[in-house]
Amino acid sequence: MKKLIFMASAILMLSFLVVDPISKKERKDALKLLKDTEQGVKDQVKGLTEAQLKFKPGPDRWSIEECVKHIAKSEEMLWQMMDSVMKGAATPDKRSEIKLTDEQLIQRIEDRSTKVKTMEKLKPENIPLKNTEEALASFTKDREKLIEYVKSTESDLRNHTVAFPFGTIDSYQMILFIAAHSNRHTQQIMEVKADPNYPK
Repeated sequence: MKKLIFMASAILMLSFLVVDPISKKERKDALKLLKDTEQGVKDQVKGLTEAQLKFKPGPDRWSIEECVKHIAKSEEMLWQMMDSVMKGAATPDKRSEIKLTDEQLIQRIEDRSTKVKTMEKLKPENIPLKNTEEALASFTKDREKLIEYVKSTESDLRNHTVAFPFGTIDSYQMILFIAAHSNRHTQQIMEVKADPNYPK
């Protein structure tokens, strides 16, 4: 009997040590950012004509359609990267290398005053998506997959890290990165629409 009571007590104590891998607030914040930035992309392209989608403000600038293709392909690639990181071993020893808070990371990615050259395979001309419609469908599929993941995951997101050229982030921050990245290019779409020569 004493042994049973001891075991029950031990299980009860351990249950208090089991911590949600991310807090309720973190889960809620990530889901809101993912949903808001998904809707942001869709709102900006809704009802646009072919001429508006393909208009380029300059020879070295992207059209709205090219922005959407880049968003879609980046979403796929970043999701695959995160999935691969989560399937690997946790790296809690790398947490000391993380220098950006969640808020700082979002601000950094969304800040278009700092220009960044994308890799070759993420340039619109190298993306095998036929048009805006196909790109939006791809983006929606991957974003919904990520939203479902965030809703249900019990994985240790904070102790799986990934190194980027700008520094190391954890997998929870990777989710914020993905959302902020789509917003970065939603802003780019808005810049295209603000051009004086944009078709009306």
